[in-house]
Amino acid sequence: MDPDIEVSREMAAAPEAVFNAISDITRMGEWSPENVSCEWIDGHDHAELGAMWLGHNRNGDKEWKTKARVIEFEPNRRFAFECMARDFVFAKWAYTVEETEGGCRVTESTQDLRPESVKQVSFEISGVEDRAAHNRAGMETTLARIAAAVEA
Repeated sequence: MDPDIEVSREMAAAPEAVFNAISDITRMGEWSPENVSCEWIDGHDHAELGAMWLGHNRNGDKEWKTKARVIEFEPNRRFAFECMARDFVFAKWAYTVEETEGGCRVTESTQDLRPESVKQVSFEISGVEDRAAHNRAGMETTLARIAAAVEA
């Protein structure tokens, strides 16, 4: 994945604890300022390669759902997924966990795959005009909230 945005944060927690928290998508609503909740679908009940879930998202008075599929799953190291609208992949997201002396460094990255032709529709659905700035701010908040949870 060639990310458009990357945000990293040091966390004073074991890589295993951080990875387990991140890959439990049912907890993403606790951390993300845009995602409200996620639920496993299509017979899946945990993170593994190919597992799918439905994300419920909100921005102000705008609400929408996004289907996602795990595309990389390397325990305690990397968790990546693609987001789809119908069968069109419009974004890829990844979390990379690297062990450090004091715990680990977590990098969240994203790649916007939307063609210019759908950006107006995307704005109408989400209310987000500057997706890059919105995602960067959301990623910083998400990582801060994850750190607070795993360092507690």
